[in-house]
Amino acid sequence: MKFGSVLVAGAAALTLAAAPVAQADPDTAFAKQLQGYGIYGQKDYNAWIGKIMCKRLRNGLDADAFASAEFVHAQLKSGSTTEQAWQFVGAAVPTYCPELTPVLQRASENKE
Repeated sequence: MKFGSVLVAGAAALTLAAAPVAQADPDTAFAKQLQGYGIYGQKDYNAWIGKIMCKRLRNGLDADAFASAEFVHAQLKSGSTTEQAWQFVGAAVPTYCPELTPVLQRASENKE
């Protein structure tokens, strides 16, 4: 399955994630959101992936959300799906780098 074919699900995840629950610890809120997508693992590890994903986007190492989803998919436990990778990206951006929301918007416009 191509990453673009699950972009709609990722865009839906972005919509759901656009207003994260205000908590003192964003890593805990992020972990709870990921669990809703069936993405488990250590809270600190998943938060680290999200923060590194944002840094890669900011620095141009990942050119777009498609590259970020591929990076995330490679970091998640084996057996994770491309849909989960997109859900992760859709949750990480508003949590750790909300200024990069246009990157997700561009991906949804270029989902071919």
